[in-house]
Amino acid sequence: MGLLDGKRLLVTGVLTDSSIAFSVAKLAQEEGASVVLTGFGRLSLVERIAKRLPEPPPVIELDVQNTEHLDTLADRVGEHLDGLDGVVHSIGFAPQTCLGGNFLNTSWEDVATALHVSTYSFKSLAVACLPLMKDGGAVVGLDFDATKAWPVYDWMGVAKAGLESCSRYLARDLGKHGIRVNLVAAGPLRTMAAKSIPGFQEFEESWPDKAPLGWDLTDTEPAARACLALLSDWFPATTGEIVHVDGGVHAIGA
Repeated sequence: MGLLDGKRLLVTGVLTDSSIAFSVAKLAQEEGASVVLTGFGRLSLVERIAKRLPEPPPVIELDVQNTEHLDTLADRVGEHLDGLDGVVHSIGFAPQTCLGGNFLNTSWEDVATALHVSTYSFKSLAVACLPLMKDGGAVVGLDFDATKAWPVYDWMGVAKAGLESCSRYLARDLGKHGIRVNLVAAGPLRTMAAKSIPGFQEFEESWPDKAPLGWDLTDTEPAARACLALLSDWFPATTGEIVHVDGGVHAIGA
């Protein structure tokens, strides 16, 4: 038996096979889970990447800013799975003006987009999936430590701070449904999202040296394994938590 044997999962955010979400889906299938993916915009690309998984899963469209998509999500997932035991939120976006040292000059319109997609969507996704989680389960989101003002991260850092707060409120309100809500705060990785951040090389150059355990910028599996653990039955009484998978940088004040 695998760690997730018999579990039914919805995984968002698979865009390339270098993403954390792809590693989550791959490991989840290897550990016995049934998986459905969501994609936004370039669905054909997500479908092509999905074929690289051990068992190519269904891909459904989800724009977290589209109310109709959210309102129909449970029905559309229900065409493939008879319920959900876990949901992975791997969704984030900020306009370029929100990043790269432009913090003082970013317009509210662009900040609002970043907060909607990267923060509010955590609540939206959880609520949209709630009808399928009648037996409880787990919601896991992907985070980047928001306790510091990182170089170039700017308004996405603010959005992640909101995500961390949102996860605690969700943990409070979904606990009565038997649903655990936790985050995995990964260190910097060379994903598609990272490549869109101007000045990302500042993280690349310093993080491996700062991390007590070292840090591989190309290895998404440690973060994915943490997600799987939180989706499994091995953390039955843990909610509102942030699990850091960053080589230890968050803990040493470097």
